[in-house]
Amino acid sequence: MTKSELIARLAERYPQLIAKDADFAVNTILEAMADSLSVGQRIEIRGFGSFALSTRPPRVGRNPKSGERVLVPAKRVPHFKAGKELRERVDIGAATSAIVVDAADEG
Repeated sequence: MTKSELIARLAERYPQLIAKDADFAVNTILEAMADSLSVGQRIEIRGFGSFALSTRPPRVGRNPKSGERVLVPAKRVPHFKAGKELRERVDIGAATSAIVVDAADEG
């Protein structure tokens, strides 16, 4: 799902919101999440999952074209860990689609 699809679905689900308001809401939430992560805070959305920062240590990489050694600096990267409810819904969805595929193969 893309950001624009999320905005469209939100506007469709809540008819009192025009697309512009749904766009503003989604952008505000994403901006707040990015701001929190950028200052090192952890984000937890119950039933969905949590976002935290992981630190990647500096390392020596290689330029794929020349093979030259390049120092890659340390960096912080966002990391998402799915919550229990999300993992269960995804697992049930995968099991359901596997049953549908198996039934289609048999038919």
